[in-house]
Order: sequence, then C-alpha cells, then structure tokens
Amino acid sequence: MTGAPEREWMRDVRRVVVKVGSRLLVDESNQLDEQEVAALVEQVVSACSTGIEIVLVSSGAIAAGLPDLGAANRPTDLPSLQAAAALGQARLIEIYRDLFAERGVCVGQVLLTHDDMRDRTRHLNARNTIHRLLEVGAVPIINENDAVAVDEIRFGDNDRLSALAATLAQADLLILLTGVEGLLDAPPEHGGCLIDHVEEITPAIRDAASGPGSNVSTGGMRTKLDAAEIMMRAGERMIIADGRAPNMLTRLFAGERLGTAFDAGASRVADRKRWIAFFHKAKGAIVIDAGAVSALREKGSSLLPVGVRAVEGAFAPGDVVSIQAADGEEIARGLSNYSDTDARRIAGKRTTDIAKELGSAEYEELVHRDNLALA
Repeated sequence: MTGAPEREWMRDVRRVVVKVGSRLLVDESNQLDEQEVAALVEQVVSACSTGIEIVLVSSGAIAAGLPDLGAANRPTDLPSLQAAAALGQARLIEIYRDLFAERGVCVGQVLLTHDDMRDRTRHLNARNTIHRLLEVGAVPIINENDAVAVDEIRFGDNDRLSALAATLAQADLLILLTGVEGLLDAPPEHGGCLIDHVEEITPAIRDAASGPGSNVSTGGMRTKLDAAEIMMRAGERMIIADGRAPNMLTRLFAGERLGTAFDAGASRVADRKRWIAFFHKAKGAIVIDAGAVSALREKGSSLLPVGVRAVEGAFAPGDVVSIQAADGEEIARGLSNYSDTDARRIAGKRTTDIAKELGSAEYEELVHRDNLALA
C-alpha cells in the first residue's frame, strides 16, 4: 500500500516464525527451484544479522522428492506421499544447509508430528531444542514428519503447523509467505480488495476466504485463517504476504505495510494453557449452564460439577475435554480431573456431594482453572 504508514510494532519483534509455501519453492514443472530457495535464505540471513531470531517452517519436501519418485505432480496415494516426503526431506535440508553455510549460518532440522506436540514431555523437549538452536545463532528448520504422520499428510497443512510452531517457540510473530498478496474482502474474480489488517476473524471474513491451492500444496486461505485464529488467541500477531514479490521478507521487517496483518489478542496465553488449548484434540465435551459460563469467563473460576448439564464422549482423567455452552459454543478446553463415567455421576451436584456419589473426592473441581484455557 503505497504511502501507507509503516507498521511501527515491527520494531519490537524479536522472534519470528516464517512459513514458506510449496508454490514459492517450485518452478512451473513443480520441481524445486533452488534459486528461489537461495533468495529466501538471503533474506533470512539478512534479518538474523539485525538481531531477529527466525524459525523457518518450510514446505517443499514432497515437491523436492517428486523427481526421484518419477512423478510430475503430487501423488494421491499415501505410500507415494510418504516416499516422496522421505526422498525430498533429505534433499531439501541439504540445500538449506549448503545455502545457509555459504552465508556463515548453521541450520538445525526439527521434524515434528502431532504426537510430539501433544505429549507434554516431548512438547517441552521440542521447545527447548528450538530455543537452544536460537541461542547458538542457528536457524531451526521445522517440517511435519510426513513420512510417518499419516493423518497430517492426508488432511493436514503447514499453515496450522507453523502456528503451532510459533506458539511452541514463543514467537512474537508468524509470517506466512504464500502465493497471494493477502486476505481479500471478496474472491479475486469478483474484484476483491486487500484487507490491510484484521482485528477479529468474523464469519464474513471466513466467507471471503478462497479455496485450496496448487497441486503441490495442501493449504488455502481457510487454513491460513485457522492459523491466524491460533496466533490471535495466543496473544501474538500474524501476517499473510505474497512471497513471490521481490525481497518481501526484508520489506516486512523494515515495517512496510504489505499483506494482511492480524492483530494480537488482548493478552498472551501462558505456555501451559497454550499446550492445552492448541495441541490437543478434545476427547469429549462437557456442557455447562449459563452460570458456569459466566464464572469461567468473568471470574476465572474452576469448573465445578454443579454447573454441568451434560457429559459427552469418552475420556479418562487427564484428557483434554471441550467445555461448551448449551448452544454448542466452545467456552474453553481443559484437563478433566475425572473420567466421563464419574463426570456423569457428579454432574449437577455440589462439591460436598462428590464423595457421597463416588465414595471419595480427590478433587473438588471437574476442571481446575490452572488446567483450563478459555476459547
């Protein structure tokens, strides 16, 4: 946007996750374009020289593996996808290593699965590894471990992975470099205009999102909005920008008002609550009454059995459950102190009645506020 004021908040950014989509790293024949990779590396190194810490989430492994697989386009069967990922990941990281090394920077490869993010010990180990790599001046390069992550390779995308990586790394900003200039207020064929910044992801904004991308990528604007929602809830910012434009990353760090910026939420979410909110699939649901909704949102209270109206699904103590209002709106997620069987038995009862119903009362709360993250 020519003449628009700069994004002054960029001056305070110290740690950034940059996600680069497959379309930016391949040529017209869907083969990895090493010149494009080199241009990206040059910009990352330039930013690092100013004191900014960068974690790179790079797509392109499957595209990089297509030549050795003897395929022109992204395969559709799972074994071929996994084989392409295994072949391509080795080639991709070798290219990154050589290009960064030429510029005096080391890289460290971090391959993750959803289970790595979900398990608390592995989650913390991954975070500590990323932090240590940044401390020694290396650039962590993260990707989904596509050779083994069956669900993610079939249904997942690197937009969500990058948002989870940003919350894991405790980054100030996530930048999604993609093949479009940003979020438009209508589809391009209907004359949509660029939205400069987003304060809240509304249904109207989701309706304006475009469909899926190219035949070498899995994402679309919808998955980018999902990533933005994670970042905003975590209290951090995100930018979607056109990675095909010359020196886009460098210009963004200079504060140029390019792409679409998503504002940070009202407050930063603590690390443990990020882990609860973003890194789990809920095992079941607990439906609560209006009084309990108010207590959670306005008073920061724990969830007591007396406010529970229904229990859905099957879960064990310590599993993540979705806490919902009567209309189905998710109010929070949290770690349940009780199994679904026991939760049903004590639903609607006062704290003093738990022991009478269960024979003992190890916890007064169904979900303690320290283990609860508001939606």
